[in-house]
Amino acid sequence: MQFNKTLLTSSIIALSLMASGSAFAKVSEEEARRLGNDLTPIGAERAGNGGRIPEWTGGLTTPPENFTPGGAYVDPFPGDEVLYTIDRSNVEEHKERLSPGQVAMINRYDDYVIPVYETRRTAAYPDSIYEAAARNATNTTLIEGGNGMADFDTSVPFPFAENGLQVVWNHITRYRGGAVQRNVGQVTPQTNGDYSVVQFEDEITLRTSLRDYEPGEDSNVLFYFRQEITAPSRLAGNVLLVHETIDQVAEQRRAWVYNAGQRRVRRAPQVAYDGPGTAADGMRTTDNFDMFNGAPDRYNWELHGKKEMYIPYNSYRLMSPELSYDDIVKAGHINQEHTRYELHRVWHVTATLKDGERHVYGKRDFYFDEDSWGAALIDHYDGRGDLWRVAEGHTFQVYDQKLQTLGIEVLYDLLSGRYLALGLTNEVNNAYRFNISRTSGDYTPAALRRSGRR
Repeated sequence: MQFNKTLLTSSIIALSLMASGSAFAKVSEEEARRLGNDLTPIGAERAGNGGRIPEWTGGLTTPPENFTPGGAYVDPFPGDEVLYTIDRSNVEEHKERLSPGQVAMINRYDDYVIPVYETRRTAAYPDSIYEAAARNATNTTLIEGGNGMADFDTSVPFPFAENGLQVVWNHITRYRGGAVQRNVGQVTPQTNGDYSVVQFEDEITLRTSLRDYEPGEDSNVLFYFRQEITAPSRLAGNVLLVHETIDQVAEQRRAWVYNAGQRRVRRAPQVAYDGPGTAADGMRTTDNFDMFNGAPDRYNWELHGKKEMYIPYNSYRLMSPELSYDDIVKAGHINQEHTRYELHRVWHVTATLKDGERHVYGKRDFYFDEDSWGAALIDHYDGRGDLWRVAEGHTFQVYDQKLQTLGIEVLYDLLSGRYLALGLTNEVNNAYRFNISRTSGDYTPAALRRSGRR
């Protein structure tokens, strides 16, 4: 395996420190000055690997000339061609750079292939996020037990991550825009490929991006999330509202649902952990959304270090409006012809269910992109230790907003032969709206009740 030996050694030391209770410490001012120098401003290695992985030079922040603001995100690399394709004939040659779940998918489906392209380190963020990461490096700590943070600012709490919990908090808090709305489709195809689309209107707003934000007000909230089903008609009008908390020991996630049929709002404690995902036909848990979300307290988190892997990246072709959903949604898996994988360094973290805790997943293996801290791949194991589900996050760089985000996230079920794909926008006009204007009053249970359309 292609582990970074220095980082692996650091991880082993960090695990030892964790046992003694000192792994929650912040770094020194001197160490923090590495951000923006030999490290990127959020903590990735700036240098390349001397081969296929290039140096990070600032990411992609300039839109292509043919991009229209408010329109689809056009491919900035239209001339890139497949370098090689990984399939059953050569999977053994490349398996050290694949997750066990990817290998299992290749072995199960003869048309599940991994097209590998040139590696382009496009991830980039606003200066305000880089400044927050630098402040966090010397200030932010995990609270006792690791189920929350103290002295946290906006995003990337642990650019010098020393343990698995810090890495997963970087994923949970990664910057996805200040206030964003998106219209996306979700499908859960049958084994023969038949599917119907559930259409969502999602909003996520950082507390600090509210129009009426006042420092200190609702200070334990990281962001507000609102999700309304707009199609099909039998589900349309159902709405989910979430206040995601930072210190989840002091206060767990607040969640409410509006049921259009009953015309009532009720608290929703089941919107957490392995509660059923919204309109997902049993194909995902609540904490599968966004690859992983919510409280990490039911698992022990082990950091193995870094390695080089083929992960979905710069997935503009998969999101092209020139494709229909029928072009993408196939039996067993999405159409891999339109996907793009690149060789990147990732953080490998294993989450193992704690004794006495309950969850349908007994173990999860995470692979987090070093340039964004986003989860790129996750292998899920059941309580018997058997590989069950495989998640892939097909990301793209939002070059006009300076952020990387998920385009389509896919969760494959190796046992049933079905899967869930969320984030489809090919047949949607103006799927993403950034910098929307929201106030604290837009995210209350009373506002949820007033917004009911049925």
